[in-house]
Amino acid sequence: MSQEIDTIDRKILAELQRDGTLSVDQLSERVSLSRNACWRRMRRLEDDGYITGRVALVDAEKVGLGLSVFILVRTSHHETDWLAKFRVAVVSIPEITGVYRMSGDLDYVLRARVSDVKAYDRLYQRLIAKVPLSDVSASFVMEEIKETTIVPVELR
Repeated sequence: MSQEIDTIDRKILAELQRDGTLSVDQLSERVSLSRNACWRRMRRLEDDGYITGRVALVDAEKVGLGLSVFILVRTSHHETDWLAKFRVAVVSIPEITGVYRMSGDLDYVLRARVSDVKAYDRLYQRLIAKVPLSDVSASFVMEEIKETTIVPVELR
C-alpha cells in the first residue's frame, strides 16, 4: 500500500533526479538522514512506484540523432481498433520517443529524434504505412532552450 510522501522523501526524489548515480552514503548526506533510514526510504519509494527506473541520459547529437521533431497528428478515426493499431505503430518505431493524446485541435503529438530531415521522411513513410492518418505535419526544433526529465517534486 502506497504511503504519502513527506519533505524528506521529496528531497530524496529531487537529488536522485539530479544524479541517479549517488551512493546511499552520498544521498543520505545530502538529505541529512542516516544511511539506513535513507536506504529504507529509497526502497519504499521504489516499491510504491514513485521511482520507476534509473537511466543514463544520452546526448542525442553525439550519437547522431541531433534533430528533434514534433509530429502533429489529426485523424478522422477514433475507433478502438484504429487506436490499438496506432499504439502498436508508434511503439514499434524507436525514433518516436514520446506520444501524447491531446485535447483541443490536435489528436496526437509525437516527439521523435532523428539524424536529419531525410531520416524524418523515412520515419513518416513507415508510420503512414502502418496506420491511416488524416493530417500529419512536423515541426523541427531549431533550438532546445530547456529539456529536462526532472519532475519538480519539491513544488506543491
